[in-house]
Amino acid sequence: MITGAGVGLGLIAAVFAFGELSHLRSSWRRLGSRGVGGGSDSAAGRSDLAGGGAVRGAAGGEHAGGGAVRGVGGGSDSARGGAVRGAAGGEHTVRGPTAGSGSDQIVVVLGYRNRGTKANGLNRFRVRAGLRSIDPAAGSPVVIFCGGSVAGAVPEARLLDDYARDELGFVGRALLETESTSTWENIARATALIDEVLLPESTICIVSNSHHAEKAREHLWQMRPDLGERLVRGADYRFGELPLVKPIAAARGLLALREMDRALAECDRSGTC
Repeated sequence: MITGAGVGLGLIAAVFAFGELSHLRSSWRRLGSRGVGGGSDSAAGRSDLAGGGAVRGAAGGEHAGGGAVRGVGGGSDSARGGAVRGAAGGEHTVRGPTAGSGSDQIVVVLGYRNRGTKANGLNRFRVRAGLRSIDPAAGSPVVIFCGGSVAGAVPEARLLDDYARDELGFVGRALLETESTSTWENIARATALIDEVLLPESTICIVSNSHHAEKAREHLWQMRPDLGERLVRGADYRFGELPLVKPIAAARGLLALREMDRALAECDRSGTC
């Protein structure tokens, strides 16, 4: 006989299992043809888009192989490193070693709204996930921290980098994108920085919460399919990590992804994008 306590425990276990499986699945979706470790994984995960999805800018001139992306504008940042004029007309900050211009592994870490002057819990998680995504075998990795001053006075990118260096001991090379205020802008502005360090062998991973990272990967596919082909899996999913957050994040993330895919499918059908 199943007791009420047993039913309750079963429901709790089901909720946690949903969170884990949803994040695991999301972490493998919308990757490039290089997949993980040089293997092949997916442009898969993108097959749920009706007709394969139209690529913004492929025919409309919004981006043509390395020029400016619409919505990427000016702005400046100057903290602890030199401000450098970016490919899209804005400025960004370089921190850490600056020797050599190219990178064989590019890790893009997306910020989350942060009111204070220290990285909040979610941003600290994203930094940890970003740093553990760095391949020890990479010869010249670079981390791109993304995020402007959305909820506070200090840009999210600067808070991410400060936490990485001051509390986690990160001493590597980083580029700070400090103007974006949305996921779309995160990726649009990051592409200009990616272009500056891109090598023929470069791989790209986008790190955030798993579903948010998947959404950002789709944005990159839409803006720059040439860069989408280079997408590999980051280390933002780890079994048992943030167990109380994962079910809620999964529910919200799946809804956001469904809305995005519906909009893309409608865009394809109408041909208005």
